[in-house]
Amino acid sequence: MTTKLPPATTPATPATPPSHSTPYPPHWEHVADLRVFRTTVQEWEKLIGWRTDMRKRGWKLLKVTSEETEVVAIFGRTKTKE
Repeated sequence: MTTKLPPATTPATPATPPSHSTPYPPHWEHVADLRVFRTTVQEWEKLIGWRTDMRKRGWKLLKVTSEETEVVAIFGRTKTKE
């Protein structure tokens, strides 16, 4: 199942812009699928419905931090064995 993510959402892998450090410990990638979401505080507050939908799809909000003028949120879900 594919999760529809807003355009500002990027995978938490090397697609993260090089100017930003990885906002989570490296070992998280071994146990979870991760999504890093970067947006403004105002936009983050508007996305309550989208955040609820992510939780319904099995994603958990693992960490939220503020970096200068943006909010950085990390969603994750346990990796499944293939």
